Amino acid sequence: MFEYEIHRAAHAELVREAAAQRLGREAARVAKAVRRTVRREPEGRVSAGKDRYAQVA
Repeated sequence: MFEYEIHRAAHAELVREAAAQRLGREAARVAKAVRRTVRREPEGRVSAGKDRYAQVA
C-alpha cells in the first residue's frame, strides 16, 4: 500500500509540473501575440537571410 501512495504522490507532482509548463508556454504565447498586436504586425517577422549562406568560390 505504501508504494502505491508514493506512486500516486509522484504522479500528482508530475501532473502539476506539466500543468505549470503548459501555463508558462501559454503565457509566453499570449505575450508574444500582445507585442505583435501593439506593433500592428499581422504575423511574425521574417528575417532577410542575407548572411544565411556562405558564398561559393
